[in-house]
Amino acid sequence: MKSFEFLSIKREEKPRTCGLTMVLDKGLGLETASSLMDISGEYVDYLKFGWGTSIVHEQDIIKSKIEMYKSHKITPYTGGTLFELAYTKNKLEELFDEAHNLGFPAIEVSDGSIMMSHEDKLECIEKTKEAGFEVLSEVGKKNPVLDKDLSVDERISYMSEELDAGSSLVIVEAREGGKNIGIFDSEGNAKENEIDMILNKINKDKILWEAPNKNQQVFFILKLGNTVNLGNISSDEITSLETLRRGLRGDTFAKF
Repeated sequence: MKSFEFLSIKREEKPRTCGLTMVLDKGLGLETASSLMDISGEYVDYLKFGWGTSIVHEQDIIKSKIEMYKSHKITPYTGGTLFELAYTKNKLEELFDEAHNLGFPAIEVSDGSIMMSHEDKLECIEKTKEAGFEVLSEVGKKNPVLDKDLSVDERISYMSEELDAGSSLVIVEAREGGKNIGIFDSEGNAKENEIDMILNKINKDKILWEAPNKNQQVFFILKLGNTVNLGNISSDEITSLETLRRGLRGDTFAKF
């Protein structure tokens, strides 16, 4: 039983269909990650092994972390940069084999750092799903200059087509910093008009909004409620976000 549970609102238990939280693992040690999940794992739905971090750590450690996350009913998955590296080296089959051997149930498909046609990306989504993985695909570019070249209509079209190709969720790019990229301006404030345009066309439960900063998390919760899907959450901000979702901080207290 939780402390003071009689004061808290209820949230859908896992496996959730909305109100998803995706946390970024940037290289946590096994013991640290395990301890963190013991106290906060019930609030995490997806765990991304950031960009290409999996390459620089021993297989046994990665395997152990994957199994530990899965024991908490969390879906761990590979970062998009790892996929992009495999794509550019023409080693997608090897990527799939290694991911299966390590125990990853899901893979992120993205083109944030490379140039590839959208038709190729859709084909990669289909191939990844056919290989037995859940697919999360990311829309947007890492380079702010290139990202600004994408119109809102283009983003919406890409998101819709990627869902049709087999992605379970489409991720709206915001990187770790959440500033001057995608739906956030140079100060990290949300571009609400663009967000509304996306929401008018795409099912909100199929969108995972990268929102690494507290003000962005507050914005989405106040706008869409505590069932909004949020990602790129720092591992030390899991409890913070959950309290925002439940109105246990002043920022969202009045909402709930």
